[in-house]
Amino acid sequence: MRGGLIALFAATFLELCGLFMYGPLLLFTLKARGLEEAWIGLFGAVQWLGMALATPFTAGWVRRLGARRALLLAAAVPLVAYAGINLSDAVPLWALLYLIAGMAGALRWIVAEAMVAELAPPERRGRIVGLFETMVGLTFVVGPACLSALTGAGLEASWIRWLAVGLLAAALLLSLRVPALHSHLEDDGARPGLSGILDALRAAPAVMAAGLIGGFFEAGLSSVLPLYGLAIGLGAALAALLVSASGLGSAVMMVPVGELVDRIGRQAVWKLCALVNLAATLLLPWVGEAGALAWLIALLWGGAGGGLYTVAMIDIGHRHQGVALVSATAVLVMSYTLGGMMAPALGGMALQWSPQTGFPLLLAAWALAGVLAITLMPDRGPRPPRPARSATSD
Repeated sequence: MRGGLIALFAATFLELCGLFMYGPLLLFTLKARGLEEAWIGLFGAVQWLGMALATPFTAGWVRRLGARRALLLAAAVPLVAYAGINLSDAVPLWALLYLIAGMAGALRWIVAEAMVAELAPPERRGRIVGLFETMVGLTFVVGPACLSALTGAGLEASWIRWLAVGLLAAALLLSLRVPALHSHLEDDGARPGLSGILDALRAAPAVMAAGLIGGFFEAGLSSVLPLYGLAIGLGAALAALLVSASGLGSAVMMVPVGELVDRIGRQAVWKLCALVNLAATLLLPWVGEAGALAWLIALLWGGAGGGLYTVAMIDIGHRHQGVALVSATAVLVMSYTLGGMMAPALGGMALQWSPQTGFPLLLAAWALAGVLAITLMPDRGPRPPRPARSATSD
């Protein structure tokens, strides 16, 4: 199992680095062709549309194919799609292939998260899931950094796109080393598709609420933080660094969060993350007097928001196996994505209304809702095991 985890980590790292190189470069190419920003924005949203369309059906695909073959399919489809974009000049075809790649991306995201949770030993699941989430967070930095370095070195965009496709090919080869998990082919009573997603939502609504709040504060606010920085008087460069602070919090906190889950249990760590999130939000009114406080708040949002998602993933890894695990992961991903989409829409309106009042009130309401959801929502699913007092207690 250790070799399978290493292969899964490495394959995911290379694929995401390739995607985060390719995506921005493709948008730059569209801009160079003279497309308006509105059309380029719609093109960028096509991939997310593909993910949203595919997510409800991932459990059914995994039941038919098995987790390993689903993972290989999810690695092969973007490779073919991006190679097709490289070989074509037709923007409508690009959009179609980008949509298909997004659908495969949803399958890859859900299956990889579920397989990491299932392959990890129960007594070390928190640490391993935390490491995986940290690695995923690093690809958000490494991919664009590689793109910046290659463009700065004067390499042509067409060559960079093929290098990104090469990373996807390497990821596919590494995915061949991931072992099969027969639990995904067994009839465990879990229903695939929309029915299975509704079952997972009814069984553990607090898990999904954590995904929603985590997506709002970790992913969604990254689109709003530069605007908030400008609203409180920061320059453009300093305002952009708020996003880096949030990303740093997300990257450095996932392993400690996972370790804490292994030691004291997921419910205690969940509450801790939710309370840290709320406390950071309540500091917003004092940012005007101490501007440096904004970076600390952004760092705490990234760490606590990402922690909510990570603990939720650890929790469903303890509760489920096979198709039920994939269905629960699909709901968590949907919740996280929904939170990520709501934050820029609501945050932008709140900033326009009142940066000093409306924005803090909105975020405080969401953070408080997270605390209440984790504390009060019913838990009807199978109970996760208590954390072991030592690694040898099993």
